[in-house]
Amino acid sequence: MRLRIGQLASRTCVNKETIRYYERLGLISIPSRTAKGYRLYTTQTVDRVNFIKKLQRLGFTLNEIDKLLGVVDRNEVKCRDIYDFTVNKISEIQRKIGELKKVEKMLVDLKKRCPENKEIYDCPIIGSLM
Repeated sequence: MRLRIGQLASRTCVNKETIRYYERLGLISIPSRTAKGYRLYTTQTVDRVNFIKKLQRLGFTLNEIDKLLGVVDRNEVKCRDIYDFTVNKISEIQRKIGELKKVEKMLVDLKKRCPENKEIYDCPIIGSLM
């Protein structure tokens, strides 16, 4: 089955420009074209775009996704590359979790400073942030 860009965009819940951008980055392959110049994508492209979007939701950058797809596309077992990538990503996520916990603690502390009367003019939260 061949899909035009609008159909691909609809099936993957991304816009056409995102698909063109992924093409320019090499994240998805350049599609074949009709005689009138319309792009024709395969159903494998649907799976690939969905995979890219899933990785983005998990916090991977397009550059990181490109590296992962590069290993997959070469059909080479690059266990060391994937292992190193995974270890680095775990460290980055743990650092972000630490930062988020600090922000959470700060917000909980600020919330505790808020009086019962929320109509007062002088907000202690704003005062402590200033």
